[in-house]
Amino acid sequence: MEINVLVKPNAKYSQVIRITKYDYKVSVDAPAKDGKANKRLIEILAEHFEVPRSYISIVRGFKSKRKVIRVG
Repeated sequence: MEINVLVKPNAKYSQVIRITKYDYKVSVDAPAKDGKANKRLIEILAEHFEVPRSYISIVRGFKSKRKVIRVG
């Protein structure tokens, strides 16, 4: 399954909000520097979907706030 994610880096706390079936907004408590926000995003989504971190990958948008994520 692929989902669209709008990432808000450097937030005070982590949060996943489902907008539609395939669209999510994720607040990440890590800065968008040196890939820290991407790494934390993968951890947050793995916890949210209750899958191992290896099941989550960024397909598009490595340097963008809008990302396409593959789950599974």
